[in-house]
Amino acid sequence: MSETLKQAKAVLVSLRTTVVLLALSIVLVFWATLDQVNLGVWAVQHKFFHSFFVTEKVGSLVVPVFPGGYVIGGLLLANLVAGHLYRFRMGWKKAGIWIAHLGLILLLVGELISGLSQKEFQMRIDEGETKNYAESSRLNELAITNATDPATDEVTAIPESMLSSGTVVQNPSLPFRVVPKGYYPNAALQMRSQAPNAPPSPAAAGMGPMLAVTPLEVSYKEDERNAPAAFVELVGPDGSLGTWVVSPLLGNPQKFDFAGKTWKLSMRPKRYYQPYSLTLVKFSHDVYPGTDIPKNFSSRIRIDAPGGAPGREVLIYMNNPLRYGGLTYYQQSFDNNDHTTILQVVRNPSWLAPYIACGAITLGLVVQFLIHLWGFARRRSA
Repeated sequence: MSETLKQAKAVLVSLRTTVVLLALSIVLVFWATLDQVNLGVWAVQHKFFHSFFVTEKVGSLVVPVFPGGYVIGGLLLANLVAGHLYRFRMGWKKAGIWIAHLGLILLLVGELISGLSQKEFQMRIDEGETKNYAESSRLNELAITNATDPATDEVTAIPESMLSSGTVVQNPSLPFRVVPKGYYPNAALQMRSQAPNAPPSPAAAGMGPMLAVTPLEVSYKEDERNAPAAFVELVGPDGSLGTWVVSPLLGNPQKFDFAGKTWKLSMRPKRYYQPYSLTLVKFSHDVYPGTDIPKNFSSRIRIDAPGGAPGREVLIYMNNPLRYGGLTYYQQSFDNNDHTTILQVVRNPSWLAPYIACGAITLGLVVQFLIHLWGFARRRSA
């Protein structure tokens, strides 16, 4: 083994490396906690923990300034595995340490899988309404709908990231290209009559000439949501069909006719469709007698599986979520004078990993304690 590899191995299995990485973790958590005042929980999670490096803007450049959660967690995992391979020996006297460390490894791997694959959505359902999709509370998409057939809609969804990057979209289901002309991550829309000093709008089709778009600062507060706006030009084989302004604030889609078909254009929260549907049968909001303090709120949901199978009813309430089809539905909030439920929908393939890992760590500590206790009792009796 070369000298360089020996030095790398010594650093990787060293306890000093473990201490340094734990110290970096403390700094990362402390820094993220302070920055949460400015960014909010969601942005802090992605900036500090679900990233390889923490970046900051220096002038016009974005530079890495500190290792992120993926780097520190990955190095801790490598340090732990290497330490076991090179420093620990198999034996029943170390069984508890092996079990506890396997729990730590599972905890780190589970967090990595969760950070890469976990998705969170919301589902708003009115009483008696049926839905087969949830919506993102932060991400949006440009939906172009072929509404020619009154019985069905054919929807082409373009991610918001493609609009912000200016990517030209040519989808086989569309007889025209979508060319982004401008994008604002947060903007206010006003009627042009209420903003006479607003600059001319580049959008001359649909609602464009009547609206003034004002860019706003991006908000990171938990109780506020950014409303993006974009200008998109539709270009057919014979030329431009016009430039449109799209935003979730517009509400109803804008309609136009092209190639003998009727089309709808709208920006909406990103949707996550499921092969089954949920119907809100009844929402209940209970309070303590004589007060307005919530005691419990729950949703009685009917699940209708595909294929015409008979549905079943379940009750979702606080600390009693519904797990179905790889998703977990939590009772989050309510609206519309207790006639609308708001469910938080989470997709997390590794949701069991923390429970198993904590159980393994606890078991390992107990086993190691009992091994030492048994050895101490033997020596004492001798």
